[in-house]
Amino acid sequence: MRSDANLAGPMADPVPGPRSESPGDDVSRETSAPPLVDNEDTPIGRAAQIAVEALGRAGEGLPRPPQTRIMVVANQKGGVGKTTSTVNLAASLALHGARVLVVDLDPQGNASTALGIDHHADVPSIYDVLVDSRPLMEVVQPVADVEGLFCAPATIDLAGAEIELVSLVARESRLQRAIQAYEQPLDYILIDCPPSLGLLTVNALVAGAEVLIPIQCEYYALEGLGQLLRNVDLVRAHLNPTLHVSTILLTMYDGRTRLASQVAEEVRTHFGKEVLRTSIPRSVRISEAPSYGQTVLTYDPGSSGSLSYLEAAREIALRGAGFQYDPQHPHQGAGTNNTQSMAEGIQ
Repeated sequence: MRSDANLAGPMADPVPGPRSESPGDDVSRETSAPPLVDNEDTPIGRAAQIAVEALGRAGEGLPRPPQTRIMVVANQKGGVGKTTSTVNLAASLALHGARVLVVDLDPQGNASTALGIDHHADVPSIYDVLVDSRPLMEVVQPVADVEGLFCAPATIDLAGAEIELVSLVARESRLQRAIQAYEQPLDYILIDCPPSLGLLTVNALVAGAEVLIPIQCEYYALEGLGQLLRNVDLVRAHLNPTLHVSTILLTMYDGRTRLASQVAEEVRTHFGKEVLRTSIPRSVRISEAPSYGQTVLTYDPGSSGSLSYLEAAREIALRGAGFQYDPQHPHQGAGTNNTQSMAEGIQ
């Protein structure tokens, strides 16, 4: 496990070649060199201090929601960080002391891979729950690296579920019924949706109460988002009156570019309070972690990506303490229409 600070390698002389000796070089460093009391003022020192503080807070625990919060992580645009955000937020919440279940609804099974869960074709999976009405309890597996974190894995069989669900009774609410029948206590359920608006995503929207939309800070970030928001409106009107967009998470943020700042500003203008204050930076560590079957929280706890997800999870948990939703006053309100107009304008 390496930290970002190690990438620079060992300390080196500013100028290559032999170092000139001075008469006082044999004197102890403790007496000849000034004490390094300003290390915390260096970037590495500050990062280390922040890492210690954040990881310390992760063990403190946060207020638990009064009832299970079911959050649907959705955006039909691919490559925006849905799966990455799902698994890392779930791990962060679990490290804060919550009991969290990740439901992998993406046939690619990337969330299952990132959590180190076996999901080959013969493993009981969410496909069996949706198509064969298998109890959710029978497919859920604990995540080895994070206490309190569980996963309902996806297998390649899920790729055919869209077609198989069409002819089934109550096809839109099969996941909802499975979750309602799940008997183990949970604080959060995070559902990782595929990059589409088919029956799998509709099942997630019917089962959940909150929608979390990751938006990458890049050009065309809001392309197609209007359609997702219209689908949320349709599901709320006909199938799930409590559904609403509660959280917008800015991902792949690169503070060195003007574009990232502009996109972030536009998103905050149109969504307002739904946007988390914490944004997720573009990070090599976040990209590397899944190849080791880990979240960035366990792969490199001190990295900028890990710290950002810890803070985002903390913000989500604090926002949800005592959360109440009034169907007469949808949480997203006018923000939906504004975002649809903006998304259509970008297209």
